[in-house]
Formats: sequence, structure tokens, C-alpha cells
Amino acid sequence: MAGDFIIRVYGLIINEKKQVLLSDEFMMNQKMTKFPGGGLQYGEGPVDCIKREALEEFGQEIEIIEHFYTTHFFQQAFFFDNHQLISIYYKIRFTEPIRFVISEKPFDFAEMKNGSQSFRWADILSLQEDEMTFPIDKYVVGLLKNKI
Repeated sequence: MAGDFIIRVYGLIINEKKQVLLSDEFMMNQKMTKFPGGGLQYGEGPVDCIKREALEEFGQEIEIIEHFYTTHFFQQAFFFDNHQLISIYYKIRFTEPIRFVISEKPFDFAEMKNGSQSFRWADILSLQEDEMTFPIDKYVVGLLKNKI
């Protein structure tokens, strides 16, 4: 029996200080640091997905600047056996000034409950791959550093 695929779509938001926006979350009973974004739903394309995720996570609309990266190697899904993960990353920007809270520290939320989330800027050049939870995000940190 063939395995199933999980497709995730992420937004890379880079400010004028060469910082990238990170999402600190508590999901599936664990802390995780990742790029903002989420799972592709049946019936939507990757661009539709990141636009929907932006509205859900930020409460704001975004626009696509460019495609940045799509997974080019096998990656076992983190939470599901017999599932292969494919991640798609876009450079995106907000269509209006930021209206949500950006924290100064990781995991800046009142309690560790599933669905808790906070956002923070991280300097791309000093961001370490091991600060990210997921393997493909770690790889993308290296790509970002090479393109700064």
C-alpha cells in the first residue's frame, strides 16, 4: 500500500531589517517554532492556502512576492506514520500595516494549550537551524541565509 501525502504551505515574511517572522505555537501537546502557514485543504491551490492561513493566523491579507522553495527530498511526516510531507514556501508581504501583536520572546502566550500562538521577528543571519522544530524549516533557514 502506498503512503499518503501531506502538503503544507508557508509564508516567509522578511522585513527591512532582514528579519523573518516566526510562529511559536503549542499544538498537538508540544511547543514548536515554525514559519507561519499550514495544511493545504482539498480543493485549494497552494496560493489559496497561504492566503487563507494568513487570514486565520494574522487576521490580515497578504500578497505573494514569489515562490521561494518546494521540498525536493523525501521527508517523513512528523506526526503521521506512512505519510510523506511536501512543503511549499512563498515570500509574502502584508497588504496593510501589521495589526497583530509581535512578541519579543518565544512562546509569549498565557498558557500552554493547544492552539496557542505568538509571532516574533528573528534576524536571518543569526537564526540557527536548530531553533526550528521541523526538518524542512531547518533547511529553509539555510536557504534564507544564502540569499540575504
